[in-house]
Amino acid sequence: MSAAEAGPRRRRRSWLLVALVTAVVLLIGSVAVTVAWAGNAGGGATTNRGWSSVGRGPGAGGMMSGRVGTAVPRLDGTTVRVTAVDMGAMMGGRGHMGLVVDRAAVPAGTVSLVLANAGWRTHELVVLPLVDGQQVGSRSVGADGTVDESGSVGEASRSAGSGTGDGIAPHTAGWTTLDLPAGRYELICNLPGHYAAGMYTELTVS
Repeated sequence: MSAAEAGPRRRRRSWLLVALVTAVVLLIGSVAVTVAWAGNAGGGATTNRGWSSVGRGPGAGGMMSGRVGTAVPRLDGTTVRVTAVDMGAMMGGRGHMGLVVDRAAVPAGTVSLVLANAGWRTHELVVLPLVDGQQVGSRSVGADGTVDESGSVGEASRSAGSGTGDGIAPHTAGWTTLDLPAGRYELICNLPGHYAAGMYTELTVS
């Protein structure tokens, strides 16, 4: 092979390698949901400004392409950290949504639930008991896009605060502390259309 032929071939290989690496990075970025929680050092409040997310980067409309910057006080009992994610801004509609928990099981008693909204839309966290044999995601959705939450044992729907409110705004957190007996619970976002889009997960209390 002449030097004239080898040069373009090496350049083509370099471009192929660059394209392959770029494709892998984009693939990882499109599915990665990494939430880093700030540690609780000493006492007082836990400041979750390190509660960061990895997505497609700022402004790209990825699943979690922002930061949650809310100071969460020290809460009683076992803490369950829940992250609300959505791709609505990228998909141009409801898109994929979900709730991600840092633990799926906790001991019975005092449980504090903290919801970090790492998505682009307002979200909330409602806690509903599951009866024997009932699966998460199986509740009937009404014409208004919500499910019956009359059996709720509590919720976190206040931006940067505890208990009920008007919803947790993007990049903020809300929390609630409950006394949960043993059982299975479904954690949901019950804003219109969100449950049907996949915003539910299970928590086992034993």
